Amino acid sequence: MLSYADIKNNAAIREYIKRADESLLALGFTEHSFAHVEKVATDAEYIMRSLGYSERQVELAKIAAYLHDIGNLVNRVEHSQSGAVMAFRILDNLGMDPSEIATVVTAIGNHDEGTGVPVNNVAAALILADKSDVRRSRVRNMDVTGFDIHDRVNYSAKSSRLVVSSEDKEIRLELEIENEYSSVMDYFEIFLERMILCRKAAETLGMKFRLIINGQKLL
Repeated sequence: MLSYADIKNNAAIREYIKRADESLLALGFTEHSFAHVEKVATDAEYIMRSLGYSERQVELAKIAAYLHDIGNLVNRVEHSQSGAVMAFRILDNLGMDPSEIATVVTAIGNHDEGTGVPVNNVAAALILADKSDVRRSRVRNMDVTGFDIHDRVNYSAKSSRLVVSSEDKEIRLELEIENEYSSVMDYFEIFLERMILCRKAAETLGMKFRLIINGQKLL
């Protein structure tokens, strides 16, 4: 049975992720390489385990998370769809069960705002984990004067924490932002659509989504 470790240690997959991130670097995007996909896998695992899903469902969420941005190798535009097609071919060639391939491919193809829909629990966990990765270390432009809005928002994040509260039936993204480089309104300008998708993802998992910035509940 194909495992997360198998995917993570696959040389071809690692090369695709590396080259995809190189393309995004050339386009001026924040980091989408191993630090990102491994953090998304860790957070997807946390979400699934916290909500009592089976070990295999947890593993599928981690696999989907590790592969979710691989489509950036083709093009940033509609990378979720091209990534799903790439993941299908990779997983099929590695002998994964068709029903599991379907789950992973569906999650990858639905992870991005604009076209994505949390159609199953793995897709929902992937969406929440991916959209919650806000951190200073993702910024690769070290010239503060040349920051775009994505750089400013990520650079301003002093801390970011995803919390699953079974007791409150909430999934919370708790951010602490420095106003020196970015305002809360900057965050909303580029992340509102993502947060709406997170709310739908949380609802798919039977939870509510809360966004808390600098101690204030905003969603």
